[in-house]
Amino acid sequence: MKKKGVSLSDSIVNWIEYRLPIFGFIKHSANYRVPKNLNYAWNFGSMAGIALLMQIVTGLFLAMQYTPHVKMAFDSVENIMRNVNYGWLIRYTHAVGASMFFAAIYIHIGRGLYYGSYKSPRELVWFFGIFIFVATMATAFMGYVLPWGQMSYWGANVITNLFSAVPFIGDDIVIWLWGGFSVDNPTLNRFFALHFLLPFVILGLVIIHVIALHVHGSNNPTGVEIKSKKDSIPFHPYYTVKDFFGFGIFFIIYFYFVFFKPNLLGHPDNYIDANPLVTPAHIVPEWYFLPFYAILRSIPDKLAGVVAMFSAILILFVLPWLDSCKVKSANYRPLFRIFTCIFFINFIVLGYLGGEVAEEPYITFSQISTIWYFTHFLIILPLLSKFEKTKTLPNSISESQIK
Repeated sequence: MKKKGVSLSDSIVNWIEYRLPIFGFIKHSANYRVPKNLNYAWNFGSMAGIALLMQIVTGLFLAMQYTPHVKMAFDSVENIMRNVNYGWLIRYTHAVGASMFFAAIYIHIGRGLYYGSYKSPRELVWFFGIFIFVATMATAFMGYVLPWGQMSYWGANVITNLFSAVPFIGDDIVIWLWGGFSVDNPTLNRFFALHFLLPFVILGLVIIHVIALHVHGSNNPTGVEIKSKKDSIPFHPYYTVKDFFGFGIFFIIYFYFVFFKPNLLGHPDNYIDANPLVTPAHIVPEWYFLPFYAILRSIPDKLAGVVAMFSAILILFVLPWLDSCKVKSANYRPLFRIFTCIFFINFIVLGYLGGEVAEEPYITFSQISTIWYFTHFLIILPLLSKFEKTKTLPNSISESQIK
């Protein structure tokens, strides 16, 4: 029986809220307080989230029409492009979306590196962020194989063969990955299954990432923790408006590529049906893998190259201990700011070198850039932690804004 003075809709809401406090969670999220000095660099986390949702939705529609068989995969993609209603739009949105997702992730990670978001007490936030990055790279690689074009097939060959460098069990790992003795139908089937599944794993990691973030709140450009209520503002409406403005810019760029340059970030050889008997002149992965591909190719020894490539990612997990300086933000660390900017430039150079032919002078430059990449983490950051003279931190976020 409805209580006196309570509407039917309120009664339904209260009934649900008592059993599943979803409305209370929404209200808490809207009233969640964040540092009041966040700049637009903090928008890229939410942009990556939107890009992930776009990938899941478009991927579901593509999976309805795709056939994971070596004799039909390429033709099924062409069928999506030519015969399925708006199939070209869904496929281009998905393909370009992968690049936009990685662009947002790279900038998001770069912001974390610059402002020290990996430092205490946010180490777990950082770790789950890197888990998301690794899972995204695995998902993207398997997705690139699915069109079964020339670059898809030979890219799968090159990357899976890297595991043969593992001593004693490397060849067995490769056969297990292939599901046979070559990249063939079992490989394509398992890659399709994993490519479909992993985005939901990533979504789960994102939820954990956000929950961990809410424990101690967001970092900010000063690196100073919130000390009073005047240092923070409600997330809604202030940052929701800011995020939606960022989404507007993000989607303008996104759909510019979708409608005008959909194949700019891809490789033309992938519009040729996979042929195991014809090796492409230059096997190159997607742009978001190129920095790590350059590190792999820069080392002549196969095993050492594989170790270096994976170490380039795994080293991010020990970053909170390599950089032990108590000051977080590069705004108050002059030398750290300079070396971090050099690191960003070096990473972009590695990406350029990874897309070039494996010959001189590109190999030498790749070796120099690889050495600098690891030098930054293993030598420069520990030295700066001990000897850098930092600027005086403000007592609070509000004080930094007054100055």
